[in-house]
Amino acid sequence: MADTALTPARILEAAEEVLRRYGPGKATVVDVARALGVSHGSVYRHFASKAALRDAVTERWLKGVSDPLAEIAAEDGPAAERMHRWLTTLSTAKQTMARQEPELFATYVALTMEAREVVAAHVDALAGQLARIVADGVAQGTFTAPAGHVAIGRAVLDATSRFHNPAHAAEWSEPGLAESFEAVWALILSGLAVRP
Repeated sequence: MADTALTPARILEAAEEVLRRYGPGKATVVDVARALGVSHGSVYRHFASKAALRDAVTERWLKGVSDPLAEIAAEDGPAAERMHRWLTTLSTAKQTMARQEPELFATYVALTMEAREVVAAHVDALAGQLARIVADGVAQGTFTAPAGHVAIGRAVLDATSRFHNPAHAAEWSEPGLAESFEAVWALILSGLAVRP
């Protein structure tokens, strides 16, 4: 492949494949360059370091998780239904990947441990999406948010972490997980509900 055809998107695709093949411990920029048929210097022209490339791969993966959630947050309609669907979509996406592609999921988990700034921005974005839904619920007269929309969004994210945070992946195959999720959801909904 000629260097002129090399784009960040193509490099990220190759990096994902190399990471899938070798794992994060063994994958190198040279491996990515070899997969693209270019010199490793060509890769470095787009990504200043191996860490920058890994951060970009992590950001791309997390964007794939957060983009569908942003669409739900931006919808009109009852806030409670949207928040439940948002939380279900997030949990399902993470749990499905962990079940269907455990090696790739483990690779992404390892990358997120290295990319703390990228992960922090991702978590802030998720909390912001939930804050938007909370704000809509307040405007609709169905939610109360005395601590503020952003604080409540973050609290909801924290309260449901067992169902979407990779640190809890070992628990995702336990029986009764769906029922536990619904019990936590009922508690959240009760806490957000406007009292008569």
